[in-house]
Amino acid sequence: MKKILKSFAFAGVGMLSLASCSDFLDQTSPSEMFGDVVFQSESSTEETINLIYSGMVLDHTYGCRIPLNFATNTDCELIDAITDETTQNANERGLGNYVPSSSWNRLPQNWSNMYTMIENANIAIEGINNSPIKDNAKMKYLLGEALTIRAMVYYDLIKNYGDVPLKLEAAKADGSNLYVAKTDRDVIMDQLLKDLQQAADLLPWAGQAGYTTEHATKGFALGLAARIALAEAGYSIRESRKEGYVDLSEKREGQQGYSDATYPTMRPGDAKRQELYELALDCLNKIIAEGPHKLNPSFDDEWTLSNQLKLDQTYYENLFEVAHGLNMSGEMGYTAGVRMSSISTHFGYSNSSGKVKIPAPFFYSYDPEDTRRDVTCAPYELRDATSTQTFTNNPFNGIYVAKWDVRKMPENWLQMNKAVSQKTGYGINWIVMRYSDVLLMYAEVVNELFGPTGAGNCGLTAKDALAQVRQRAFPAAAHATKVADYVNNAAASKTAFFNAIVDERAWELAGEAIRKYDLVRWGLLIDKSVAMLDSYRNAIANDAYPSKLFYKENATAEEWYKIDYASVCWYAEPEDQTGYKSASWLGGVKKEVTQEDGTKVKEIDDTNANYASLNFLFRGLFHYDKYAGFQGTAGVVNRHLIPIGTTTITNSNGTLQNSYGF
Repeated sequence: MKKILKSFAFAGVGMLSLASCSDFLDQTSPSEMFGDVVFQSESSTEETINLIYSGMVLDHTYGCRIPLNFATNTDCELIDAITDETTQNANERGLGNYVPSSSWNRLPQNWSNMYTMIENANIAIEGINNSPIKDNAKMKYLLGEALTIRAMVYYDLIKNYGDVPLKLEAAKADGSNLYVAKTDRDVIMDQLLKDLQQAADLLPWAGQAGYTTEHATKGFALGLAARIALAEAGYSIRESRKEGYVDLSEKREGQQGYSDATYPTMRPGDAKRQELYELALDCLNKIIAEGPHKLNPSFDDEWTLSNQLKLDQTYYENLFEVAHGLNMSGEMGYTAGVRMSSISTHFGYSNSSGKVKIPAPFFYSYDPEDTRRDVTCAPYELRDATSTQTFTNNPFNGIYVAKWDVRKMPENWLQMNKAVSQKTGYGINWIVMRYSDVLLMYAEVVNELFGPTGAGNCGLTAKDALAQVRQRAFPAAAHATKVADYVNNAAASKTAFFNAIVDERAWELAGEAIRKYDLVRWGLLIDKSVAMLDSYRNAIANDAYPSKLFYKENATAEEWYKIDYASVCWYAEPEDQTGYKSASWLGGVKKEVTQEDGTKVKEIDDTNANYASLNFLFRGLFHYDKYAGFQGTAGVVNRHLIPIGTTTITNSNGTLQNSYGF
């Protein structure tokens, strides 16, 4: 076993019992359970599957790294770094600004923990396939789960590291398969798509056979296959040029291409892309036509349920959730969420950092009537011991993600948080995929294949799918203009409809660790990120943001709901300011200066840290100047991937090395 612990897959992590949560507590390693004997029993086999799930709750996998640390920066999500120093630190702040360090010790921990899950899945898959009871319905379900979770873990490795070792068999006793070189990611994804199609045939839908969305189900296997197919069909930076693939710069009519001469950003040719889109459509058709998944009529209620640590077993909007445990695991609410700035007499320990932020231009991109904005964006914090809801003042990079909100947490969380004096797990599940994502992928695929008015076998047109998502977002009185008219206008062409999908996926999925990977596959990571900075810079130059935010308070509300949100003047100061309070806002970047002739004008305050941050954000991806704007790409062009950790390479027996200029 010690030799295995030093291999590429298991550096520092063995197949030991893992403290986890929900149904995945105190699991025992298959290697400790008398080898093949374990797979002669359904209950023992289920323990091996639960061991795979238990690896998902760790901070270095789906507790923090994958959903929260690796997914920034984008046009709608930023890490909390705004200075020259913090944007290049050897931690999540540097990584989020595309200046990752291979010496950051959390990278090898992520790598080893992810491959430990893969190894445990390999053991389970081999064991079930060789089991005398493999044809039992329960054993088929368990095989489907192992295949699905292994595919999910591999995909999350690929989208962050690029080409990685593909290992589909358990470690051999003689150590002959411990050290494995990288495999082209498209080869891996083709294999994952086959595995997921097999898994979908084996698994029940959520709500059947006792399966909840905390386990892999048929719907998630199909949805994950669609997500992987779209990723493979899209752009990614490569270790070398691939025959038959198309360079990003060759397909960007009217726009600048971003592809490196040595490490080109490429996507497959038209025939392969067609095949992948058709595969994705087949999977999405099945989810929509046959599955139990629907949109919860209330966007707010869906996130309230998550904060309440409850599963949606009415609409099954969430196709899969990583199950976390209260006081055990999960940084949703901590690293991302409405922030408590101090220990609170009501909520207890100030167990939140709010490292994941939403930039102000994205907040202002929402339609004022879009109800998702205030469920997604929190330009306030709960301040001092009273937890008084207080605007964050001039928050270009100071808007928190409101989807996770301590004010919505249940009583058992409240009592737990009052009793602790250090960081602890919130227990909020990480939602990997929602049905709105399925509908928007479907709209994108149908538009690509048939145009906006085309339809798949489930009967929905691309327009219908987009309209479903928007209809939930707006009050009924606005449906004629904000849904029907909007969608009809977007359907004027395939390009216009694609652009509408790009926008809608941001408004719907912001903060959920999806946007970065969407922008990468579309080849829009630099374009959209630059456009966000341009939006802020131009708004400041043209005084488009108010310098003060006027609002009223709810006299009878609890302190943590003190702001009367209906009264907030987001776009202009009110003529009659009677009864209003005010806070410094985005326009406060400017200061009043007296010229030589005595006239007073407003000029940008060079000492303002928010505005100065334009010079440092995204620094490893492109250069930007707070006055002149985009100044070209940085270093290796479009280097969105992260390096393999130094100790992982050291322990790989010469089989692994970094690429992309790392």
